[in-house]
Amino acid sequence: MYAQLVETGSKRVKTLEEMSPEERTFQEKVDAEIKIEPKNWMPDAYRKTLVRQISQHAHSEVVGMLPEGNWVTRAPTLKRKLQLMAKIQDEAGHGLYLYSAMETLGASRDEEIEKLHQGKAKYSSIFNYPTLNWSDMGAVGWLVDGAAIVNQVVLQRTSYGPYSRAMVRICKEESFHQRQGYQILLDMMREGTEEQKAMVQDSINRLWWPALMMFGPSDEDSPNSQQSMAWKIKRKSNDELRQMFIDQTVPQLEFLGCTAPDPDLKWNEETGHYDFGEIDWSEFYEVLKGNGPCNRERIATRKKAIDEGTWVRQAAKAYADKKQQKQRDAA
Repeated sequence: MYAQLVETGSKRVKTLEEMSPEERTFQEKVDAEIKIEPKNWMPDAYRKTLVRQISQHAHSEVVGMLPEGNWVTRAPTLKRKLQLMAKIQDEAGHGLYLYSAMETLGASRDEEIEKLHQGKAKYSSIFNYPTLNWSDMGAVGWLVDGAAIVNQVVLQRTSYGPYSRAMVRICKEESFHQRQGYQILLDMMREGTEEQKAMVQDSINRLWWPALMMFGPSDEDSPNSQQSMAWKIKRKSNDELRQMFIDQTVPQLEFLGCTAPDPDLKWNEETGHYDFGEIDWSEFYEVLKGNGPCNRERIATRKKAIDEGTWVRQAAKAYADKKQQKQRDAA
C-alpha cells in the first residue's frame, strides 16, 4: 500500500559543479523531467535508494493482505466477502508490479524477500496492528489506503520510469479501495446500531495515529529525503504529504459524524490547514524494530506461505522450461 522509507544517516546533495560528467548528465535529465529507464546510466546510490524503496513498497502490499485476509470468512454478507477478496487480489497484483519494477534495477526478488523474512527489510508499520472487528476493514480502506493514495499519486511522477508507470494502475485501484472502505463506515454510521457506531469510532481511535505515521518521520529526522527529492524519486516531503492527508480526511471524518483521537486537531484560518497534535514517534520506531502487536505473526505467516508454496513455483518453472525446450526442438 505504501513505501514507508525510513532513512538514516545524512548526506549533502552535490552541486552540479561537484558532479562527474555522468552524474551531471543524469541530473540534467532528471531536472528536465525525462524518465530514467533501466538501461540508462544512473548513480549507484540512486539505484540502491530505489531498490530499497520499491522493495519496501512491494513488501507492504503483500503483507497488507494479511489483516484483510483475516476477515474473508467473517465478512457480514456474500457481497462484502467478494469485495474483500477482490481487494486482496488487487494488493497481490500491486506487489507483483512492484517486485517486477524492482527487478529492472538488477535486484533479486528472492533476495529481497529473504531480507524481509530476516528482519533486514521493512514494510509499512501500519500492518503490524490487529484488525479486531468488521469496522476495521472500513477504517483500513479509508485511512490506510487513503494515506497510500496521497503518497502514491505523486509517485506517478517519480523519476524512474518502471516505478512511475506501475503506480498509474495501482493508484486507480487504491482509490477504489479507499471509497469502498469509506462506504463500509458510512453504512454502519447511517444504518447501524449504537453498538456498531461505537465500533466505527473505536476503529478510528486505534488507527488514526498509525495512519499518520505511514508517511514516515518528520522532515528533520529524514535527512536523506533531500537527495531523494533532488533525484525526483520523492516529489513532496513526509510532512507535506501528512498535512495533505489530514486536510482531505478531516472533512470526511466530520461527514461520518465521528471524531479523531486528537484534542489538538483544529482548523487554522491563517495557514489554511488543520493543526494537529504531536505524534508518538517512540511507538513508530518500536513497531519498526519488530515490537508491534503483530510483527512476529505477520512475518511468520509470510514465511509459511513461501515455504508451502515452494512446490508450486518449482512446478511452474519445470513446466516453463519444458515448454521452452519443445519450442527450441521445433525450431
